[in-house]
Amino acid sequence: MTGANNFSVPGYGPARAGWTRVFARDSVARRLDWPILLSATALSLIGMALVYSATRNRTEINQGDPHYFLIRHLMNTGIGVALMIGTIWLGHRTLRTAVPILYGASVFLILLVLTPLGATINGNRNWIVFGGGFSLQPSEFVKVTITLGMAMLLSARVDAGDKQYPDHRTVAQSLGLAAVPMMIVLLMPDLGSTMVMVIIVLGVVLASGASNRWIFGLLAAGALAAVAVWQLHILGQYQINRFAAFANPSLDPSGVGYNTSQARIAIGSGGLTGAGLFHGSQTTGQFVPEQQTDFVFSVAGEELGFVGAGLIIALLGVVLWRACRIARETTELYGTVVAAGIIAWFAFQSFENIGMNLGIMPVAGIPLPFVSYGGSSMFSVWIAVGLLQSIRVQRPLSA
Repeated sequence: MTGANNFSVPGYGPARAGWTRVFARDSVARRLDWPILLSATALSLIGMALVYSATRNRTEINQGDPHYFLIRHLMNTGIGVALMIGTIWLGHRTLRTAVPILYGASVFLILLVLTPLGATINGNRNWIVFGGGFSLQPSEFVKVTITLGMAMLLSARVDAGDKQYPDHRTVAQSLGLAAVPMMIVLLMPDLGSTMVMVIIVLGVVLASGASNRWIFGLLAAGALAAVAVWQLHILGQYQINRFAAFANPSLDPSGVGYNTSQARIAIGSGGLTGAGLFHGSQTTGQFVPEQQTDFVFSVAGEELGFVGAGLIIALLGVVLWRACRIARETTELYGTVVAAGIIAWFAFQSFENIGMNLGIMPVAGIPLPFVSYGGSSMFSVWIAVGLLQSIRVQRPLSA
């Protein structure tokens, strides 16, 4: 493979006549990871049904149109798939060369959030509202740029053959690159996104082969940072109340603990097979707030039961399993580190979202990948799928 031009990779060349070429051994279609693609698509389709069930009767948010969120979720998924295709076409190696531009753009966007252009939604000032019902949450895209940026730095000398593992200076530089946007996001304050980014950083450093001293140091630094954030009152009062409610579930069940309490009631009432799609009493009665976003899993638990909720977890498990396989099979450290960052991102975000619905994790405002309503989140996870597919497509055929 030469240069950053992806069209030099087998399968990226000009299409040949005939359907046999489309599924030839070295074609892009044949080399895609179809279990990931089909699982992510299934999750998005399930999400459409759950979002529609959660919002069709909520006239205060759907502008009087029961299909408002359904149509937008469909549009967001379509745009996300288009971004995935574009990412595969460009390739993760081309994006490696564009990291400085992508990083600068993402930092610029999250800085805009702190200006009068930013908007506060549900207590977090992490949105840019464009009007017409369209908004952007730049912190979602920072997850992508942190993964790519750290992978670029950590793998540069290793993939060039100069080093076997990234040295201490390189690791420090990569952590500095991640720290800048993370601090800005924390100041919004967007604790949920910051938590995900911390896990991404840990996953990336661990996969890079850096000294274990960095892992232990990061864990210790994270604990100290959590204490500092608490003592310096960086968190909003509503965020502190969420942690208090998690530590004591019986604390203020009609106030700060209301969301989790109602979500657990909804999930518990679903039983094995659920009440049936669109027939959940908690969902139809609008007892669970933010049910189309943070608490969409409660709709699955109530209306699809243990079977439906288990299916969502299984599909997420397939995505993570195949991503682990892609990370293991790639022959370059850069691809391994990018895949590891995405694995850490998806795994933690899924666990935190489902956990807060079940009451075993604090409420942190984190969407369920592919399922929750939200354009920025949907775009970023499909871009991540595109990166995984690119890593698989561009690996040697013998791998």
